[in-house]
Amino acid sequence: MKIITELINSFKNKDCEVKEVYTFARFSMVVSRNCGIASVLKDTYCSHKGVKDAGNLLEKSAIELAEYALSDDILEASVGTSAINSLIDIYEEECVEINAYDIIADKGKGKNVAIIGHFPFVEKLTDKVNNLWVIEKNTQPGDSEERETKDILPNCDVIGITGTTIINHTLEDILSYCKKDSLKILLGPSTPMSPILFSYGIDVISGTKIVDKDKVFNYFSQGSGFQGISGVRLLTMIKK
Repeated sequence: MKIITELINSFKNKDCEVKEVYTFARFSMVVSRNCGIASVLKDTYCSHKGVKDAGNLLEKSAIELAEYALSDDILEASVGTSAINSLIDIYEEECVEINAYDIIADKGKGKNVAIIGHFPFVEKLTDKVNNLWVIEKNTQPGDSEERETKDILPNCDVIGITGTTIINHTLEDILSYCKKDSLKILLGPSTPMSPILFSYGIDVISGTKIVDKDKVFNYFSQGSGFQGISGVRLLTMIKK
């Protein structure tokens, strides 16, 4: 979990108080310096333990809460990832507003493409790329199973990776299966918008900046998914 540890260590001189913590049906949210969110994975519902120290999380510092991202408990790891994202200052001048799908569709023309995570756009990619593999833990018809990852990725030129791989601690293994010259895109609302990821082989970081936390809270508290909500900006950082 080198990536998570380095992200947390990067905040050592920027620690701050935790103002708000929420877990919803599909997302967690932490407000500290900024507002950060992360997905609540389906595996969460297999656990009845609850989040460690729940009820007292506002007494922790933002870094202490970010350390929950190292937990093997998937809900705790979601809360920790939200805390990491809440600590990141996103400088919009270093980003572009472009959808990850557009990058994958453009760079994947006539090439072998893998998407880790069944994103809503995957069906649109089929006619644009040479071969498409969608790798998913909870498979839908046509998806490849997670155990096939190490056999598929070495053959791929463009690889889209869900940011939830931070939460379930699979990102580093996934990156180890990718060929060096492949284009690797980390995407989705859980994605930490930190250039630290570039040093681990990620080429494009497509994530979210919360610009109106009250709007986002309103959606998530009523069980909304991410698609179509307001109060967010979709931003992309590209390795220089």
